[in-house]
Amino acid sequence: MTPSSFVKALQRIESDHAFNPYADRCPAYDREDAPERRSKILLAVLEAALAQSVDSLWVGRDFGYRGGRRTGLAFTDDDHLPEHAKRWGLTLQSPTRGGMAGERSARAVWNVLSRVDVPVFLWNVFPLHPHEPGNPFSNRKHNARECASGEGILSLLVQMLEPSRIVAVGRDAAWTASRLFARYEILAVRHPSHGGQKIFTDRMSEWYGLA
Repeated sequence: MTPSSFVKALQRIESDHAFNPYADRCPAYDREDAPERRSKILLAVLEAALAQSVDSLWVGRDFGYRGGRRTGLAFTDDDHLPEHAKRWGLTLQSPTRGGMAGERSARAVWNVLSRVDVPVFLWNVFPLHPHEPGNPFSNRKHNARECASGEGILSLLVQMLEPSRIVAVGRDAAWTASRLFARYEILAVRHPSHGGQKIFTDRMSEWYGLA
C-alpha cells in the first residue's frame, strides 16, 4: 500500500447519507476543485509522515461537518489547517471558500497537540462525514456497515505508518482499536466533546509529559 493507492481507496468509499471529502463537493462552501485539493492534502501529509517515524496515531470516530468534512483531515478545522500543515513541513491550500469554520473538538485536540513534539498522525474509524438524511450539515454516528469499511482502511493505514502506539479518542475508537490492534500499545482517552475536555487534556498531558 502506497499513499497514492491509499487515497484512491478512500475516494471509492460510498455510503448513504455520508459525505466523502475526497470525492464529493459541497455546493455551499467548497471550491470547484475541493475534492482534488483534499486528496492532495492527505497525500502530502501521508508522504511526510512516511518520511518520519510516527510516534502516535490518534484515532477518533468520524468527521464532523465543521472539521474534516471541510479539510479532509481528522480533528482539523479551517482554523487549524495551517498548523497541521506546519507540523509536517507543508503549505496547504484551503479547499473551502468564504469564512472559516471552527470546531470545538478540533480546538481541544490542537490545544494539546501544539505542545507535543513527536510526530502524531490523526485519523478516524470512519473517514467520511456521516450526517442525518436531508441535513448535510449535521453529525451522526456511523453505522455498522460504515464501521466495517472504515476498519479496513484504518488497518491499511496502521500497516503503512507502523506507529509506536495508538491513542483512541472516545469509546467508539477504543472499541475498534482494542479489537484490531492487540499487539499495539493502545491508550484510551475520553473524547473532548460533551464535557470531556478537561479529562482529555489532563490525561493526554500526563501521557506526553506536558506541563
